[in-house]
Amino acid sequence: MTTITPDLRAAMIAAAEQQLVVSKDGDIATRAVCEAVGVTQPVLYRLFGDKNGLLDALADDGLRRYAEQKARMPQTGDPVADLRAGWDDHMAFARDNPALYQLMFAPRPRSHAQARGKIMELLEANLLRCSAVGALRIAPPLAAQLILPANVGLALSLIAQPSLFADPGLSHRMRDAVFASVLSSSPSQLSSSPSQLSSSSRQEDDSQVKDDSRVRPVAMQLRSQLAISGTDALEPVETALLDRWLERLTQS
Repeated sequence: MTTITPDLRAAMIAAAEQQLVVSKDGDIATRAVCEAVGVTQPVLYRLFGDKNGLLDALADDGLRRYAEQKARMPQTGDPVADLRAGWDDHMAFARDNPALYQLMFAPRPRSHAQARGKIMELLEANLLRCSAVGALRIAPPLAAQLILPANVGLALSLIAQPSLFADPGLSHRMRDAVFASVLSSSPSQLSSSPSQLSSSSRQEDDSQVKDDSRVRPVAMQLRSQLAISGTDALEPVETALLDRWLERLTQS
């Protein structure tokens, strides 16, 4: 009986990707995968359950490689610049791995791959940094729900019909259009020191102070800063209560 090892599993995933790359219809033959590795098909069923399980494993391996590529990107002091670079990096991954990218993101019946959800989490983490410096006009999860589908949709379109979307500036124009809908035009006052903020606030008239449109972005920024760095000034229950209050202010 064939011994199941991590190396054998990795070899079968690699063989499946080779099949996928040369496939004309985005499908693979399990028999060909097994022959490439030198095992029988029951070994594949023991490891992955069925062909769909093998495809899910391949898609999740693509997620691992995507996450490793993201981890190699330098994180600068400008989270908005990092966000723009992240869009471009996503497009580069799709361009360099078209078959794998389609498997990861194109709808597939009975798929349990985790790629889309995990990549959404990576994007939200970057957007949280943007929010913490007052650069985001809506909550990070909502911004991610706008950005990722646009990024994925364009990448899939370029893979499927490159001649129809041949304009080399298309990706940046779509990126800028989507980002304009979620990024604020200027950072909020929380980037100033507390004394500067207090002094500035005293100069506002009553109508400005009561305007929720001014309170909302400041509350969202403070909530994001606390989510990233936390605070030792409050007990956990107080931090949770403050987070709830800030959440309500961002939704007002």
